[in-house]
Amino acid sequence: MKILVIGGTGTVGSEVVNQLLERDAAVRLLVRKQDDSKPPPKGVEIAVGDLLDPVSIRKALTGVDKLYLLNAVVPDELTQGLIAYAIARQLKLKQIVYHSAFRLEHMKDVAHFSSKLAIESALREFDVPFTILRPNYFSQNDGSLKETLLRFGVYPMPLGTPGISVVDVRDIAEAAAIALTTEGHLGKTYNLNGPDVLSGNEAARIWSRLLRKEIRYGGEDLDAFEAQVRDRVAAWAAFDFRMMFQGYLERGFAAEDGDIETLTKLLGHPPRRYEDFAKETAEAWQNNQ
Repeated sequence: MKILVIGGTGTVGSEVVNQLLERDAAVRLLVRKQDDSKPPPKGVEIAVGDLLDPVSIRKALTGVDKLYLLNAVVPDELTQGLIAYAIARQLKLKQIVYHSAFRLEHMKDVAHFSSKLAIESALREFDVPFTILRPNYFSQNDGSLKETLLRFGVYPMPLGTPGISVVDVRDIAEAAAIALTTEGHLGKTYNLNGPDVLSGNEAARIWSRLLRKEIRYGGEDLDAFEAQVRDRVAAWAAFDFRMMFQGYLERGFAAEDGDIETLTKLLGHPPRRYEDFAKETAEAWQNNQ
């Protein structure tokens, strides 16, 4: 069985590749260009292609049995996802495991959630065997906050109260690999949530304890948040992220009934806690100082 991984060089996808290799799956990895300075993991086959180039995607999908589809948050995310889906359908792949998002039907005013909702609709409507993964906000997103936490003493992510059920990327990757390599997952949709509902204030308390300094919660001024994010990403992306957090605050993103039990059964262990991720990250930062 050979699996094409789309999105396999990012935070989640690279973990998915590792999990598939641990299960002795044959992995083909789609990349936009060959980078000899960053060789793939041993045993991984490389396919060079662009999600907006159907010819290259058909070539990448030819000869594989299954597809893990994680396309990036970009303005043409919907087009990219539907091209990959349509070609997988034409080639009669045995399964698509699609990386979607938690509670996306409640976030239709957020561009990348609406794109994922449309792709989910296509998967459900036609005759491609699918499994949908719907992860919440990633714990590992906060791994980029080193300077803000250490230099400015602020936890800046507007998680609000009661907060959201953040999930560890390693649990997402395990769930994806299990869905791709074991039976019983076709037609299933899995909400992927962590065991704790993390508020902004609780996140600040966790980091204060681990970093041994006062960390304050930056609050929920979304105008200020968008302006800060715009310094690092394109204006459209900053607005998209702002709308995502606005949805978190307005509509709530805590795990639904049965989510933690279902994920625990799928993984064979309880999902990882945010505090454990934060502890590992804080120790890594301190060791690298």
